[in-house]
Amino acid sequence: MVPGGDGRCAYRLGVRILAHVDLDAFFAAVEELEQPELRSRPLVVGGDPQGRGVVSTANYAARRFGIRSAMSAAEARRRCPDAVFVRPRMALYREYSHAVWAAVREVVPRVERTGLDEGYLDLRSVIDDFARARPLAEAVQVSVRAATSLTCSLGVSTSKVVCKIASDRRKPGGITVVPPGAEAAFLAPLPVRRLPGVGPRAEERLAAAAVATVGALAALGDAELRALLPGAVGVLLRERARGIDERELELDAERVSISTEETFAHDVSDREALHAELRRMAVEVAGHLRRSGLVARTVTAKLRYADFSIRSRSATLAAPVDEAGRIGELACELLDRGLRDRPGALRLVGVGVSGLSGFRQLTFDDD
Repeated sequence: MVPGGDGRCAYRLGVRILAHVDLDAFFAAVEELEQPELRSRPLVVGGDPQGRGVVSTANYAARRFGIRSAMSAAEARRRCPDAVFVRPRMALYREYSHAVWAAVREVVPRVERTGLDEGYLDLRSVIDDFARARPLAEAVQVSVRAATSLTCSLGVSTSKVVCKIASDRRKPGGITVVPPGAEAAFLAPLPVRRLPGVGPRAEERLAAAAVATVGALAALGDAELRALLPGAVGVLLRERARGIDERELELDAERVSISTEETFAHDVSDREALHAELRRMAVEVAGHLRRSGLVARTVTAKLRYADFSIRSRSATLAAPVDEAGRIGELACELLDRGLRDRPGALRLVGVGVSGLSGFRQLTFDDD
């Protein structure tokens, strides 16, 4: 804590008051709301009982068995044979997400959404005193729960990196406040891999030099740092290990793309069936565009083959669109182009749009 101890001095010196909000096991929590009988059972969203695909998320009952995001469904099944597997329902999750962020903005209007289920808040747009940060974070939780029956966890501090790590400290439904001046001490005992940006290779190099904690990374001298993590990346990671992160909220970065995809129970090679699936997904994507008041310039088709390799093909239009027929037509053409380049049965197909802007292209489907 800086001099004064209550956050008032910190505010006068220009210290930011930020929060990272993270919905608790979001996809699984939505499924539990939609199907209350699943609440007491280990629940896995993504993959299937036969072991195909990967885990998108799991509820806390499943996490007690060590099941986590990005794990293969086969490994999840091995760890918990009684787990219930459900397919992701992205359209449903987007509806809940829209309600969540509307509720958040009722309390804190300045938001950077980094995903359906997480984002950063500028608490200083509402309060000027760090001592009031916890009550404001609690108000965000109350608003989200009242609107959606979902829970969220928040980390509050002066920088994005500290807020992000703090929001994971007391899940589910917790709040962790790291006041000004306490950032480095909060981070110091954590494993170095907890620091965003430290991947497996960097962790291995640091471990070889007995740098196992964030505090040890923060304490490295310039020469030691250059030897272990040369270049600007090393300097950036050391700064973040000290709790220093000058990134501002990107208020216009809320939505850069919209997409949906489907993993098949069996590999599919029938072209008409693949086209039908793409057209169905195009309707979903177009509906989301229209509900959001957006149009898109780029359409992308995603193909995953039986060996799990992924190919994507994209087309950028002269004029933006939000019309399902045009998006579906382009997606089918792109899929055909991808299959000409590499024939084979597909495990998954997807449709995405990007290059979004906030106006609509009128079509003959409009009233």
